[in-house]
Amino acid sequence: MINIRRGTIDDLPQVHALIKELAVYEKAPDEVTNTVQDMHWDGFGENPIFKFFVAETKEGIVGIALYYMAYSTWKGKMLFLEDLIVTERLRRGGIGKMLFNAVAREAKEIGAKRMKWQVLDWNEPAIAFYKKMGANLDGEWINCNFNEEQIKGYSAN
Repeated sequence: MINIRRGTIDDLPQVHALIKELAVYEKAPDEVTNTVQDMHWDGFGENPIFKFFVAETKEGIVGIALYYMAYSTWKGKMLFLEDLIVTERLRRGGIGKMLFNAVAREAKEIGAKRMKWQVLDWNEPAIAFYKKMGANLDGEWINCNFNEEQIKGYSAN
């Protein structure tokens, strides 16, 4: 029995553990610097900036879909799915689809004009999953970012 529900503050330790599990899968275990305390503040503080759904069994939380609102100057309100994670031993059992469906329903309910997410180019199972869902995989855009050190060191000269 799998229950999909909105995430709560009490879920954060299990959510954080899944995030660390994903980092191991993506061969970047040392890249997770986010903490449960950070997530507590960022998700449930004065100005929450993310929401999430969880997939729960009698064992506890086995999957998450974490998302936030963004804005497209061309389209308007946009929902960005940051991560869709299912614990490795339960993948390919329909949990990912259940979580994805919950986020897609949320996008529809809030009137989002676009729903976006990313997938690593080597993650063939995820790519196949998103293709099966009917997603557009856009190879035209290049992802750009600053890490924390670059943000701190940036000088607008």
